[in-house]
Amino acid sequence: MMPRELPLRAVAARVILAVEQGESLNQCLPVEAHTLEPDLRPQLQALCYGTCRWFHRLDDELTSRLRKPLRKQDRIVHHLMLVALFQLRFSENPSYAVLNETVEACKALGKTPLAGLVNGLLRAAEREGAPAPTSDEARYSHPGWMIEKLRHNWPEHWQGILGANNAQAPMTLRINRMHGSRDEYLDRLREAGIPGRATEFADLGIQLDRPVPVDLLPGFAHGHVSVQDEAAQLCTQWLKPGPEQRILDACAAPGGKTCAILEAIDNQGEVLAIDESADRLPRIQENLERLQLSARLIEADAADVDQWWDGQPFDAILLDVPCSATGVIRRHPDIKLLRRETDITPLATIQIGLLSALWQTLRPGGRLVYATCSVFPQENSRIIRRFLGQQTDARLLDEPVAWGMDTGHGRQLLPNPESHDGFFYACLKKGGPEERQ
Repeated sequence: MMPRELPLRAVAARVILAVEQGESLNQCLPVEAHTLEPDLRPQLQALCYGTCRWFHRLDDELTSRLRKPLRKQDRIVHHLMLVALFQLRFSENPSYAVLNETVEACKALGKTPLAGLVNGLLRAAEREGAPAPTSDEARYSHPGWMIEKLRHNWPEHWQGILGANNAQAPMTLRINRMHGSRDEYLDRLREAGIPGRATEFADLGIQLDRPVPVDLLPGFAHGHVSVQDEAAQLCTQWLKPGPEQRILDACAAPGGKTCAILEAIDNQGEVLAIDESADRLPRIQENLERLQLSARLIEADAADVDQWWDGQPFDAILLDVPCSATGVIRRHPDIKLLRRETDITPLATIQIGLLSALWQTLRPGGRLVYATCSVFPQENSRIIRRFLGQQTDARLLDEPVAWGMDTGHGRQLLPNPESHDGFFYACLKKGGPEERQ
């Protein structure tokens, strides 16, 4: 006999429980989604992303309504009620359906003795409405340490960052200029009934008015366009790749920037893409094949230069380092649950280590673009300041651009609810001490 399929909300509760235990949505959501019929999978994703996005606010309300915490073995029922509260507060689902189906999901999870508690608590929540938040953590739906760090780092912008993190990100495209101009692709979108507009800062970007499945995008299967946030597209503006150059994309997966570099040089240069995750390299290859591009892929720790470098220097290096990902929380709301304040210092150690190791592979006169999707100076401008203090042949380039804020050691884009993610870029040129600024 085939096992009975769990209801949608029960599966969502299992996903949220897995996230609380340390798994990312990218890890656990696909596994759980395959236990459901295909037509339910988009609903599962919406439930899980929404519950993670508003977790701290929902958890504050639920905790205040519970007389005492549930036992550890019943923790999944806590998450089941969070999913239900998300729907009551942030969705248009009929409340009676949310209540009835959540009670049934509780029983399906083998927690029938708690069905009465679930029913009573959710009925009270529906009747009384959402309570006032009891803390900044609940008000802004972020962990307290992150709120305080943003308040300290960005005293004039922290509330805007938190608000942008809680907004749903737009769908942004990067057109492949080898298949036509941006204006031409905008015309193709209009003909397909997909409204969009040119992005403000990225020359090849188009932001859609609303997300659509990629198979509806004209020419997507043939490599005419890719999905990539506007901020991430800016990597080529300072890298300035040329078809005659030898280029390194370190920490390259999933390959969006690798492909952007190759498109910028009409697929003519020598590009090496490195990532230490064997599981993620096939994603780069898939993107290359769809876009009809070619690069050499290597599985390696980029910081372990002796493991992979052949001694031939690179003309340009893109170093998109592992980071806290605090600039892309709106796309990955589980970061609020997964990231810890204690993660930042070890990440900074990895970042400065990668920068120092890869600098030796850059030719004199070459340029290295350091990038993160973080909004914390500890991972961004302070890394560059530290590096310049250590490296006598490095100088910071600050060529005029219209985007981001000048930090003194690179440019910071903060997440904008109407357009781009949060990103940091710094461009370094290799030269002698006499060139140092």
